[in-house]
Amino acid sequence: MANYSLLSAVSRRLEGKVAIITGGASGIGAFTAKVFANHGANVFIADLQDDLGRSVCESIGETSCKYVHCDVTDESQVKTAVEKAVKAYGKLDIMFNNAGIIDEYKPRIIDNKKADFERVLSVDVTGVFLGIKHAAQAMIPARSGSIIVTASMSSCVGGVATHALTAAKHAVVGLTKNVAVELGQFGIRVNSLSPSVVATPPAMTFLGVDHEEGVENLASSVANLKHVTLKAEDVANAALFLASDEGRYISGHNLVIDGGFSVVNPSFHMFQYPEN
Repeated sequence: MANYSLLSAVSRRLEGKVAIITGGASGIGAFTAKVFANHGANVFIADLQDDLGRSVCESIGETSCKYVHCDVTDESQVKTAVEKAVKAYGKLDIMFNNAGIIDEYKPRIIDNKKADFERVLSVDVTGVFLGIKHAAQAMIPARSGSIIVTASMSSCVGGVATHALTAAKHAVVGLTKNVAVELGQFGIRVNSLSPSVVATPPAMTFLGVDHEEGVENLASSVANLKHVTLKAEDVANAALFLASDEGRYISGHNLVIDGGFSVVNPSFHMFQYPEN
């Protein structure tokens, strides 16, 4: 009986939890919404893509997934999204700040436009700040909660993304650490996820390919960990770990999901077998 109880707890890691996922209408956010709901959470998808967001909710089941229109750069909309979740379920346990954009790749900084740079920072940094701010307001009275931020492997290594995205992801990892220090006194954990290239719509646009396989082939060609392809569900499962009680003593951490890419300097070509 004890073993069965433990198995049940593990199989439904978020039973009764309430989660908001920004950017939950597609890509990593949509997969995470499905994973969270599958593990017993009531999920609010906050996004600008109304049709996609509602479609994800329908596929999950509207009893456990709801959609709210939300522009993360608009503080009033972020505040409203949090208030709706709390009004519907009486609390907020998980805030996954996943919404993000990327600008067009321009290899020379002199060709980059200030407006494009600021647009990325507005969504990817200010949007995260607002999500954390209003989630904290809901979580502090409960003295518990898990706040998660989607960063990128560009938060810890240069030369893999645009100047704007690299700056933004470094910023949100710093913000994650700072807020973890503040909110730890209330039992609230704050962590970030830094995945390498995942075949999502923004990645396909950025890389100039029109299908997921093209992204995956390109990512695999430069990856350190071979014979494994990073999928959106892998990032969703990492978010599940940080959101669940299994990660209950992890805070201020940037969980890098890149198969060891960021710890390798490939210039030395060490440890290479004749045929790999």
